[in-house]
Amino acid sequence: MIFIVVKFVVRPERSEDWLPLVDDFTQATRQEPGNVFFEWSRSVDAPNQFVLIEAFASSDAGAAHVGSDHFKAAMAWMPELIAETPEIINIEVPGEGWSRMAELTPAP
Repeated sequence: MIFIVVKFVVRPERSEDWLPLVDDFTQATRQEPGNVFFEWSRSVDAPNQFVLIEAFASSDAGAAHVGSDHFKAAMAWMPELIAETPEIINIEVPGEGWSRMAELTPAP
């Protein structure tokens, strides 16, 4: 599985627009056959920072994502909204998705 985390710092005046603007891109990516998950979070410490956690079933699925029309379209309009070049971690990991944390379970 290809596991990717991307930190986006958005221009302060556009940060409230970010999640609505990435919604079409998000929905299209989630429909890709090789997508395992594609989830956005907003930093509690840096309100203009959004973190994307995504995974693809294989390197081929990741390459298909980068080659998709919705990816190319997003890369075309995102530069106008970001304040700096995003930081990324992209690594191949074993498994097919999320596992359960062994050290913590809900109380009965």
